[in-house]
Amino acid sequence: MFTAILEFLGQVIISVISHLGYAGIVLLMSIESACIPLPSEVIMPFSGYLVSTGRFSLGWAAFAGAVGCNLGSLVAYYAGAWGGRPLAEKYGRLVWVSRRDLDMADRFFARYGDAAVFLARLLPVVRTFIALPAGIARMNFLRFNIYTFLGSFPWCWALAYLGLKLGPRWIILRQYFHRFDAAIGVAIFAAVAWFVYDHAKDRLQRGKE
Repeated sequence: MFTAILEFLGQVIISVISHLGYAGIVLLMSIESACIPLPSEVIMPFSGYLVSTGRFSLGWAAFAGAVGCNLGSLVAYYAGAWGGRPLAEKYGRLVWVSRRDLDMADRFFARYGDAAVFLARLLPVVRTFIALPAGIARMNFLRFNIYTFLGSFPWCWALAYLGLKLGPRWIILRQYFHRFDAAIGVAIFAAVAWFVYDHAKDRLQRGKE
């Protein structure tokens, strides 16, 4: 089932870029960065393949991808900035997220937000969702956009470059990135599980005092 979904998405991506060119890259990467897991590991390598055919240039393909990342990230950023914090304060206790946790996140993004956004844009899975917590923490808007672009451009360039070098064989990249995505997903799940366990244990201890 999951493989069939990936195949379908792959065909949609190929069709959109084939028909819309650079605008298709911008559109698809915008969707990918708006917390919708459309695989950039298909979007950009296929764009790189089109570089090998002479239709695209590598630099402009990477630039279009990075612009799309910025545009899509704005959707997630504003969703977090406008609605995320009130919802987190109201319902966060249901998953053991306290106001103290939210204040810690604010301080984290105030101090390390630049590096966090930049590095997250270089990682599969994480890159799709980093804009939402940045918005909830109200990270400086200008710096958020600057570091989103700076982190997105090398990611887009590297994937397009791989597609360029592989040419018609660019499709083989999907299986390798899928394994990497799975590993990142397991790491995120483990981190969330530890967070829930730690907070549940803390509440139980406070309840006994």
